Amino acid sequence: DCMLQNGAVKVYSVDVGYGQLAWKLRTDSRVINLERTNFRYVTSEQIPDPLDFASVDVSFISLYHIFPTLRTLLKNGGRAVCLIKPQFEAGRENVGKKGVVRDKNVHIAVIEKIIGLIKENNFSLLGLDYSPIKGPEGNIEYLCYIEKSDDAENLCEKTAKQVADESHEALKG
Repeated sequence: DCMLQNGAVKVYSVDVGYGQLAWKLRTDSRVINLERTNFRYVTSEQIPDPLDFASVDVSFISLYHIFPTLRTLLKNGGRAVCLIKPQFEAGRENVGKKGVVRDKNVHIAVIEKIIGLIKENNFSLLGLDYSPIKGPEGNIEYLCYIEKSDDAENLCEKTAKQVADESHEALKG
């Protein structure tokens, strides 16, 4: 909805589930609804338009599995904002009750891991911050802003530690 309100001509909504898309969006002719579709396996036949922008919010899967497909679908210079959810990146041994990751050091390690994956997949990191909205069970989550490029660069001024410190201070993690 946010993309449409800000001038998007077409939005592809990809969800492995069914019935998650709001009725307002489901009935909007600018929205292509790809329900029951695992993003890991999406092809350019399903999304034939090179994407200018993508918003990524996935659950129960690591961004490790998302970045390669995202790279094939974004046009050169295309950008994405991805939600980093420590509970799906940290490994079971680091996840507490109800799937909550409270340890700031685990958050730092997760963010550093994602920064490495961004570079491995030839994206430039343009920005990194924490989400002001906690996950449903109280997880602190993070946002990365990336760009498809031939030269993977870290153009972000903040480090993983700085962002984790800021998040734990602001959100009392």
